[in-house]
Amino acid sequence: MSKVILKACELDGYLTDGDKENLKTLDMLFNRALDIFPELQAGGQDAQNNLISLYNEMGNMMQEICQKDPRIHVYSFVSPQEDHSEASRLIAKLRDVNTDNNEFIYYIQRAYELLFKLAWASSGTKKNHLIVKTPVTQPRQNYAVHKITNIDSKIGNTAMCVMLRGALLPSMIMSKEIEEYSSNGYVTPFALFRIYRNDSKQEKDMEYILDLGKSFIKHEDLDGKDLIFADPMNATAGSIVTVIKYLKNAGIRPRSILFFNVIAALKGALRVVRALENCDIYTLWMDGVMNNDAYIMPGLGDAGDRINGRDGEASPRNIIQLLTDYGAGIANLYRSQFREIENTVLGK
Repeated sequence: MSKVILKACELDGYLTDGDKENLKTLDMLFNRALDIFPELQAGGQDAQNNLISLYNEMGNMMQEICQKDPRIHVYSFVSPQEDHSEASRLIAKLRDVNTDNNEFIYYIQRAYELLFKLAWASSGTKKNHLIVKTPVTQPRQNYAVHKITNIDSKIGNTAMCVMLRGALLPSMIMSKEIEEYSSNGYVTPFALFRIYRNDSKQEKDMEYILDLGKSFIKHEDLDGKDLIFADPMNATAGSIVTVIKYLKNAGIRPRSILFFNVIAALKGALRVVRALENCDIYTLWMDGVMNNDAYIMPGLGDAGDRINGRDGEASPRNIIQLLTDYGAGIANLYRSQFREIENTVLGK
């Protein structure tokens, strides 16, 4: 079997009747927002006030829903109030149509640093000491001592699972954070999955196709591990559910599963925790609805294209070409991750 296919109807089977009613209500509220958009474009102050009121209503509703499931962690819902504006401004920059490729990558890096902190770096009281050699040599070589949270027990068993393209750089960012916080410089193994949606279909009948022939998976690197997925957008959850179902059918038993998103649709977040046992989702921001083509609204467009640039249809880049196109700056910053990915792909 070279391909695994999951259909949208299977995903909807995980949602409860209550989930479906809540999603229906959010659809209704966002449709009211859509009606305001033309007025907003014309510059009406009343339109701005009405839109703010609607978004507040949707945000409050989503927060109430997520509070009922402890495995859904939304940064803007659970972090201290004084941190909310930082996340909100960051998401605003990522959404902005005027944010170019380099700036978009900068904000993606910041987003995943916040998500790492949400999941791990702010937890625990034990500390590791870092002794750092500085460039100051007068009157003799100088050193500095710094304390960081000791999270070795939480990150020392992790493996990165990359659902290709848009998830590649975010996965490298998370792996780099783990390496930096690890007391022994732990570099995660990588598993690379080629999974894509059938874009000829709509959200209601979408198919998710895992192409095993174009994936790079070492099962021994994943069994018993804490699996990390870092996909910027979680719209429907079809990709991660497809991958995890395949891994479990192949006899792989993760110790835990963590899914990190910059933006998640409520429907996707609910499907993750309903369909997957022992899985927590961490997201910087939550949007309430999707359009018929399964894109999050208001969303931020295609995150993969905004990070990597768009491929030509006739000659899509492979994983090594994507790494090369990131350039020397990214390659030097994430050199341990580059080397691990190259070894996975090339089998060395």
